[in-house]
This record gives sequence, structure tokens and C-alpha cells, in this order.
Amino acid sequence: MATVGATVLTLADWAKRLDPSGKAASIVELLGQTNEVITDMMWKEGNLPTGDRVTVRTGLPTVAWRLLNKGVSKSKSRTAQIDEQCGIMEARSEIDQKLVELNGNQASFRMSEAQAFIEAMNQEMAQTLFYGNSGLAPEEFTGLSIRYSSSTANNGQNVIKAGGSGSDNSSIWLIAWGANTVYGVYPKGSIAGLKHEDLGLGDAFDSSNDRFRAYMDRWVWECGLALKDWRYAVRICNIDISAILAESSNADLIKVMARAIDRLPSMGMGRPVFYVNRTIASWLRIQALNKSASAVSAEPALNQFGQTIYTLRFLGIPIRICDQLLETEATVA
Repeated sequence: MATVGATVLTLADWAKRLDPSGKAASIVELLGQTNEVITDMMWKEGNLPTGDRVTVRTGLPTVAWRLLNKGVSKSKSRTAQIDEQCGIMEARSEIDQKLVELNGNQASFRMSEAQAFIEAMNQEMAQTLFYGNSGLAPEEFTGLSIRYSSSTANNGQNVIKAGGSGSDNSSIWLIAWGANTVYGVYPKGSIAGLKHEDLGLGDAFDSSNDRFRAYMDRWVWECGLALKDWRYAVRICNIDISAILAESSNADLIKVMARAIDRLPSMGMGRPVFYVNRTIASWLRIQALNKSASAVSAEPALNQFGQTIYTLRFLGIPIRICDQLLETEATVA
């Protein structure tokens, strides 16, 4: 039998969400994370019902210097097509009708629960963006780490190793978002972003398959990742977290980040952004201050919603915090 309260809200949950006046309390989202990569991503409608078919050039034609009265061999370029698959992330909520209507603030009570679902889906999206593996979990889309998992692969020049070992490593990512570089994709004919469906009041079922009346909601996010030009994403891997915490790391983050920038063929092809977790962000500031007070700057800027934010920058490129970047990565060979 399912544990009571494991997947549905109970009276105890309801009581914890009221302020002294009996209204729905403003909840401090202690489980909320910062995953700014979600707001940075460029999104594009795919050309397939299941994702996006990307055509890339894999070879250039042969050219030659010609002598008079001598011909040249014919040639052609080569292309390949890659199907980038989307996944369907979905969640449902069912709250007993009487529970919702106890204090007369139905909308605010349901909104407090909806905020948690939105946060959970944002975290799952960010996690899959970096670590998704459709080979092991076919319901997911393939993220960046599996695509940049070896320094000897065809895209190995964009995998920079920072010297760490063991299984407590992390990575810094430099991604240049753009329509011809790296972008988020949603299926042809669908709607971009997280969709919410208020299913209203209906019959729900308990663990014994008995009915009860409940307010129901459904959230759906159809999304994927398209890597149209692999040269516009760079992974700095093998950053030893235990060494950083002990302040004994010999990883020169300033130096490897500078190297990463030069892996991008053109700064004008996309919008480049660095992504780090909080531990690396702190270590980066310390290293930057040891070298120069202006090596890493904090500059005011407007985000896509018109809000003023202070963004860390390295050589003019924004540095964003992504809490879903793990500190338990295995060593990249």
C-alpha cells in the first residue's frame, strides 16, 4: 500500500501552509536553485514532430591550382543529417477538494503547490541539459556531457582537462547560444516552454482505487537540445572539488577559461556564456582577485525580462551559476 502523504497533500501539509491569519502563507523556497542556463537558452521550433533534423557540412570540396591547357578534377562537399530528439517531461498534481477549500483561498493555495512543480521541472531540465543520456534513458534527450566525454574524440579539441582525478570532479561549460550553433528545440507544431493545464475538479483515485473529488493540474514540457555546430560548446572538465575546498587545487581556472574562449571559431556566431556551480564560482573569484582585482568583473545588465541583474563576467563573457552542475563527475579520459 502506498504511504499516505507521499504523493498527495495531507491536512498536515495544509496546516504548514497557513499564516496566523489563516491565509495561504508565502513559502520560502529552500529547495529552489539557481539554474540560469534555462533563461539563457535560445529556443527554436524543430522541423520534425519529434525534434529537429540538423544538416551539417562534414567535408569541403577539393580545390587546385590549374595550369594553362590543363583541367582539374571535379569535387563536391559532404554533408550529414542528425536527428535531435525531444523528450516529454510531465507532472500531475491532485489535491483533495476539501483540503483546497478549507480556508477559502483556493487560488493562492493551488499556486503555492504549482510553484514547487515549476521549480522541480526547471531543475530536471537543467540536469538533463548537462547529463541526459538517451542511450541509458530513452525517455530523455541527450545532454552535453555525453557529447563531450573524451579529449580524443572528433570534438576532443573542445574538451579541456583541468588536471583533477577521482570521482569528485566538476566542469565549467562555455556555450555560444545561437540558431546555427547550440539551441533548445521543441517539436514541430507544439508550443515552446512549460505548459500548464488546469484540469479543474474531477475524480481522483486513492491507493485502493476508490474515488475522491480533487483539484487536478498537469504540467508538460516538450524539449530537447540541438548541437548544430559542436565547435560552439567547450567543456573544461576534471576540476577537482576536494582540492578546491582544501584550497590546494593547482587548477588555474583563469588560464583554462582563456583557452576555452579561443576554441570558439567566431565570437559573433552566437551568444557565449560560461556556466559554473557555486563552489567553482567562489574559487574563480579567489583566483581572479589573486591575479587582478579586475580579472572577473560584476557588471549591471538587463535580462530578457527587463530586470537589472549584476552579472559576473570573464573577459566580457557572462558567468552564470548552475546548481545542477555536479561535483561528483568521473574523470574524463
